[in-house]
Amino acid sequence: MRWLKFIMLFFIFSIALLIVFAYRNFHYDYGNDRFMENKGTEIGFREQIYKTKDGSEIAYLEGPDNGEPLLLIHGQMVSKEDYAKVLPELSKHFHIFAVDCYGHGNSSKDPTKYNILSIRDDMILFMHDVIKEKTFLSGHSSGALISSAIAAKNKEQVKGLLLEDGPFFSTEPGRAEKTFSYLDFKTIHDFLLQSDEKNYTKYFLEHTYLKEVFNKDGKDNWSFLVKNPFTKRIKVNSEKMPIVWYYPPEIGLNGLVFLTRNMQDGTGMYDLRFGNTFYDFSWFEGFDQRGALSEIECPTIILHVAPSKETAPGYYDENGILLSAMDEKDAKEVQSLIEGSILMSGYESDHNIHADLPEQFIEAILEMKRKD
Repeated sequence: MRWLKFIMLFFIFSIALLIVFAYRNFHYDYGNDRFMENKGTEIGFREQIYKTKDGSEIAYLEGPDNGEPLLLIHGQMVSKEDYAKVLPELSKHFHIFAVDCYGHGNSSKDPTKYNILSIRDDMILFMHDVIKEKTFLSGHSSGALISSAIAAKNKEQVKGLLLEDGPFFSTEPGRAEKTFSYLDFKTIHDFLLQSDEKNYTKYFLEHTYLKEVFNKDGKDNWSFLVKNPFTKRIKVNSEKMPIVWYYPPEIGLNGLVFLTRNMQDGTGMYDLRFGNTFYDFSWFEGFDQRGALSEIECPTIILHVAPSKETAPGYYDENGILLSAMDEKDAKEVQSLIEGSILMSGYESDHNIHADLPEQFIEAILEMKRKD
């Protein structure tokens, strides 16, 4: 009978482990929505709203005054809480201001503001009216484009600049059409045009170019690993995002699908119309990327991810699609245009260095501060 007791104990223990495993996967904070609840308030962060003269609202997190100001501008489809992994440590060295861009988080959802010049000018007003001091500035992805525009125009207030894997030049007409990002902006554009499918996540799972990245050697890995299990868990008219309980956060699939949260189907705060401006290029109207970069005078560090060893050894896949924000040539051109800038390449991250490699990102920010 001892062997029977052993089997029973082993069975109970295994079930308990499975329950803990599933609970963690279900309740993991994939969107960093609980940053303030879990730690932010405790370490001195406050969420506030800045209103411009035209009534537009910019939501922001302000940390404790532990040093010189640091303004953080997130990338597309996320929010200010995307910096959750680095905010506690950075707040020991800086007075942090992390903003929501228009169309994201708790900031205004006004399509007339969905262009880089409007965002640039209102962020400069925010710096003048709220921060008021010389400021270190860091932007990720499209936030890097915004940060470069700010640094070029607001020279007297930007003290140092960090550009985190920004899509410089790859976003321009004639070039953008052969990038992964643009193909997903096309998915957004097509979704907004059609009227049959109401849930963007479901539409994304069916149409995204990512399935080409996943499917190798004639195998439909995308459907097996992502499309089918997540589509099965999408509930009509539900604000909850589908989560596959047996996928731990570390493999990134629940987090990947979580990025499709949006205002249009009620699952999130991201306005898909913002992404559409990258498809029709209206976001860039009146903005000269190379001109802005050449006007930057403050100490600048450029972070650039390494190419994917599995899917795009040279940043491009077998179809010639750029899977990263920039290729090596782009990154070097950014460096050449910003006098005295430092290019730091080779980060083993898909794109989001501050989330994937928080310690390395923090060190880069501190290096920017030392360069001042």
